[in-house]
Amino acid sequence: MALSFNLIDEPWQDVRPVDGGPALSVGLRDAILRAHEFADLVVELPTQKPALLRQVLLPVVVDALRDVVDAEVWARVMSAGRFEGDAADRIGRYLDEHRELFDLFHPVDPFAQVAGLRTAKDETKGAALLVATASSGNNVPLFATRTEGDPLRLSPAQAARWLLHTHCWDTAAIKTGVVGDPQAKAGKTTGNPTGPLGQFATVTPGGRNLFDTLMLNVPTGHTLLSDDLPQWRRRAISGRVDETLSVATPEWRTRAPRGYLDLWTWQSRRIRLVPEETGTGMSVSRVLIAAGDRMNRTPDFEPHTSWRTEATGRTKKSTGVTTERPRRLQPGVAAWRGMEALLETDRRDRTVGTRTDGLRPSTLLRQLRTDKQLPDGYSLRVELTGIAYGTQSAVIDDVMADAIPLPVAALQPGQVRGALLEAADQADTLARAVNTLSADIRRAAGAEPIPWDKGQRPGEILLHALDPLVRRLLSDLRPLGDDFEAVEERMLLWENAAREQALMAADTVAAAAPPGTFNGRTIRKDGKDRTFRQAGAEKSFRSCLKGTLTRAAEAAEAARAERAEAAETTDEPVPEAV
Repeated sequence: MALSFNLIDEPWQDVRPVDGGPALSVGLRDAILRAHEFADLVVELPTQKPALLRQVLLPVVVDALRDVVDAEVWARVMSAGRFEGDAADRIGRYLDEHRELFDLFHPVDPFAQVAGLRTAKDETKGAALLVATASSGNNVPLFATRTEGDPLRLSPAQAARWLLHTHCWDTAAIKTGVVGDPQAKAGKTTGNPTGPLGQFATVTPGGRNLFDTLMLNVPTGHTLLSDDLPQWRRRAISGRVDETLSVATPEWRTRAPRGYLDLWTWQSRRIRLVPEETGTGMSVSRVLIAAGDRMNRTPDFEPHTSWRTEATGRTKKSTGVTTERPRRLQPGVAAWRGMEALLETDRRDRTVGTRTDGLRPSTLLRQLRTDKQLPDGYSLRVELTGIAYGTQSAVIDDVMADAIPLPVAALQPGQVRGALLEAADQADTLARAVNTLSADIRRAAGAEPIPWDKGQRPGEILLHALDPLVRRLLSDLRPLGDDFEAVEERMLLWENAAREQALMAADTVAAAAPPGTFNGRTIRKDGKDRTFRQAGAEKSFRSCLKGTLTRAAEAAEAARAERAEAAETTDEPVPEAV
């Protein structure tokens, strides 16, 4: 008997109920039609979430409700707070009509796979090849508890989730050559890029529940092209494989996506899961992963990333012509440190040396500001995910993920947006100031500064200490709108707390200085002598602290003035403001 596991009704996606309690496992139908009952998806790895949203959940909603990309229709559905009435009926009919296409083990057209995919020697590999956190070939995670020799059995639910993750984030380089692929040579294909999401950092807005998250990730203000279809509809049209696209065959090609649905469900690999029946039920322990469709570049309508614009030309001089590149995440860098890229109201070019750069925020965040008009105080969050690949992008070095609360008012030019950009800039300035203090004290001791790419500099430790303070500021600003006095009050609290942490970091650096730094050391550079002493380094740091945290400095000066006035009647000495 043929094995079957239909994603529409079989429980395979874990979700967290809004009212708390343990996670539930639901099928695709419940995940969408009951999305208002679930707070969020529950995933094994943060990078699974954008894969599940893009490869299945969003395309089903948008393809079933194709007019939901119209801003007025979107607003009507969003205001209902759930998929109900006509919207729920259309989604239900869509799933019923295409039910056969969602069978993970269908003998002719398995979901997101190629039936009968095989090598010339009928070889397959262990299921660990699908799992980004499992040891497989050259990809050996640092803290993996399983070796490649240990067989890995995936349940159908796990196999489905990692299948979609592979289409989005798979490593690059050599892939297995399969029968029917004219571009395979000597049993392999070369030059494979990473999965499409591996080319950038995903920026995913999240809402109060899964329904809101789905709706916030629907791009609006355009019309879907008639041939912009999700992979399951492109694979089988009128009951046959679409010969013009060849998605369900071993053949692949380089092409441009036709639109959002094509882009989200991009089949970057040709895959076949090998299911088997065991004493405990169905499982997948063997798979085959081969080359899939390639994009020339990330399309400029990609909604889940922010962009950097750069001047073209060999010398990178501004010529009036620019190119856009999707932004990536840096390991160890918190999401709020890229606040400017998230909140940029429009592309703003700026000259850096001889190069003109600019930033463009993600389409989805721009639309939340211009088209979707979320109310102030809405519980909006932004999740960023990315993967850092190693050696020719053939291994995974790091998985990066972060989420920050984001005030809706920050999406518009105004007080809140300015405050957040200022706070992020202040944090970076304080970190640089502590690093400069450390470098100058080390020079005064006759040593060299800590290299930026080696060891841990004190500025990074300070940024770690400032991280919860910035996140608290983000949450505190969420309900305020553009109330000037309330925003200034929160900014003063932030600056006082940041000042305290910066002083603690500076004290730690100064306490570790050897005695010789008091007299200092003179260094000759570029024909000029410069003397470095600890006292001078500390003075420069405090000057930077005062110039950066101006509200805290003014408050400290005002407090000192009050103490001086009170001391006039008691003849007590007034302590100097730090």
